[in-house]
Amino acid sequence: MNRIQDVAVLGAGIAGSSLAKSLADRGWEAVLIDRKQFPRHKVCGEFFSPESRSMLRHFGLLDDVEALQPSMINKIRLIFNYGDPLEFPLPDNAIGISRYSLDSTLHSAALRSGVHVKTSTTVESVTPHQSGFRIETKHSGERKTYYARAVIAAWGANARSGLPGFKPNRTEKNTYIGVKSHFKVTEMEPIVELYFFDGGYLGIAPIEDGLINVAALLKRNDFRHNEKTVLGLIDSACRRNSKLYQKLSNAVPISSSQAAIAPVVLNRKPLAWEMIPHVGDASLMLPPLCGDGMSMALRSAQLCAPLADGYLSGDLTFDKWKDEYSHSIQREFKGPLKWGRLLQWLLDVPAMPRLLLGTAHLTPGLVDRLVQATRLKESNL
Repeated sequence: MNRIQDVAVLGAGIAGSSLAKSLADRGWEAVLIDRKQFPRHKVCGEFFSPESRSMLRHFGLLDDVEALQPSMINKIRLIFNYGDPLEFPLPDNAIGISRYSLDSTLHSAALRSGVHVKTSTTVESVTPHQSGFRIETKHSGERKTYYARAVIAAWGANARSGLPGFKPNRTEKNTYIGVKSHFKVTEMEPIVELYFFDGGYLGIAPIEDGLINVAALLKRNDFRHNEKTVLGLIDSACRRNSKLYQKLSNAVPISSSQAAIAPVVLNRKPLAWEMIPHVGDASLMLPPLCGDGMSMALRSAQLCAPLADGYLSGDLTFDKWKDEYSHSIQREFKGPLKWGRLLQWLLDVPAMPRLLLGTAHLTPGLVDRLVQATRLKESNL
């Protein structure tokens, strides 16, 4: 007789791990499956905005994260090739922490809550089966079938063939490459710095162990003739902003911390549900310059958990879960997504960054208000 799990969460990043832990804490048998081996480096700004702290506390994860001794960040600085930087304080401390450390910590917390964590396991298909779902997987060449009453997608932005939400590759006009690397520097302020240049932008954030995370979003067409290694692309980006070049001139890259992802499509429509609920980047992607990607992952898990609990308890029908979750994603992310895409568009228009910079210096607080419009608000959940 096939064993039936209460819930299977597919994707063991921030959204998937926190969601699986939350459901296990509510008494449900949960399995968490990811095709990658952990710990691993991932393209990410590695920045938890101040709004994340209450969500980490909600999931019982704040102490675990703070035990990693992350950097505390209290300010954002925007730096262009011309003019003075724009600088504004954060409403509270943000957290700089590497995904290499964070994801493993979240997995350990999930395991303590009773989650069955299966990594290096590829999900090949998800299909309805009786009153639940059948999940076909492969691990080290061995195939295994899981059955679950509920399945939740947390597998990131690009679903693979055979999975709900899969879209064939299309030629997008404005696709990007995401790259990241850790560096050792002699000194780093408790500040996130965003450097802008023709063809993209690059963020620098302090993380644990005295290191900095350098993550860039680059237009593929603008960098198609540059060296294709991660460090080569970062060097090419530095040469497009003299202040950035000076900033990283003495920085020493940390071996094996490099990662890349392509294509990154920023105009992808939100997908809260397709046969099963989607959380994290599987549901939507905020433009990275908003700095709220990790917070978004937590918030989507926070929205989904009580509804999944209601469905498993028999208090919600499947259709009611779908409706309420889809509406909550729309409610929570419509504003940040709209303003984030507007800000991304403004910075892509030639001469607009210079105009925006001049206007910002004449109207103190303008950029601060615009950036705040892209951010998640404190939740009452």
